Amino acid sequence: MNILDGKKLKSEILDNLKNEVGTLSLKPKMVVIQVGDDEASNVYIRQKAKMAEYVGYSYQHIKLAENITEDELLRVINEFNNDKSVHGILVQMPLPSHINTSKIQNAVAVNKDIDGLSDENAGRLFHVKDGLYPCTPLGVIELLEAYNISLEGKHAVVVGRSNLVGKPMSVMLTNMGATVTLCHSKTKDLAKYTKEADILVVCVGKPRLITEDMVKEGAVVIDVGINRLDDKLVGDIDYANVYNKCAYITPVPGGVGPMTVAMLGKNLLKAYKIQKEK
Repeated sequence: MNILDGKKLKSEILDNLKNEVGTLSLKPKMVVIQVGDDEASNVYIRQKAKMAEYVGYSYQHIKLAENITEDELLRVINEFNNDKSVHGILVQMPLPSHINTSKIQNAVAVNKDIDGLSDENAGRLFHVKDGLYPCTPLGVIELLEAYNISLEGKHAVVVGRSNLVGKPMSVMLTNMGATVTLCHSKTKDLAKYTKEADILVVCVGKPRLITEDMVKEGAVVIDVGINRLDDKLVGDIDYANVYNKCAYITPVPGGVGPMTVAMLGKNLLKAYKIQKEK
C-alpha cells in the first residue's frame, strides 16, 4: 500500500514554479475576489495567498460585502479583465444565493480564468484543446502521473458529478484513455460500480461514504472530500479500513487538497504565458 503524497508533490511543483518565476521580468499577478465572510473560504484564501507569496507572484485579495449586487460584482470583475497587469482572476466560491454563480464564472476573461470554470474552458477540455482546466481534477491527474499510475485501459469510477470536480474529472480520465463510469446521488447500488473500479475518485462531501467492502482489492483510491467530523478533517473514504485493501490511496488532509493549490499556481503561470503570446 502506497500513500499518494500531495503535500510532497506540491512542494516540488511550487519550487519549480518559483525558479521559473524568478527569471521573469514581470511577475504574474493573481486577484482573488471574495464576497462575504465564509469561514471555509477564508481558510482557502489564506492558502492561496501563501502559495502566491512563496512562488513570487503578485497577489491581491478583494473582499466585498455579502449584500453586493450582481451588477456591482460584474463591474469589479470587468475592471480586472481590462487590467493588463492582472493575469489571473479567481472568484471564491460559494457565492451568496442572490448571485448567479454561472454568470459570474463566465464573466471572468477566458485567458484569466485560473479556476478553469468558464463554459469556454470547459469546452476546451471536452474537445481536448489546450486551455485552463479546473484545479482539483487537474491535481488528481498530476498526482497519478507523478506516481506513474497508468490510466490507459483502466476502469475509472468517479463518484460525484459537480462542475467543479466530478464532471471535468471524468472527461480528463477519458482523455487519458481510461474507461469511465460516473456515479452520483441518483445511482442505484453504488457499491456495484465502486467495487469494479481500478481507479476510484470520490468527490461528494459525505464523510466516510466509501467503506472497505465497496473497494476492489488493489485499487487506486483518490479521496477529494474534505469534511469536518468531531473536530477533525476526514474524507469521503473510510481511510482506516480501506487503507490496507488498496494499492494507492490519498490521505485527508495532505492528498488532493495541496494539489489544488499547486495547480492554481501552475494555471496562473500558464495564463500569464497565454496573455504574453497574444
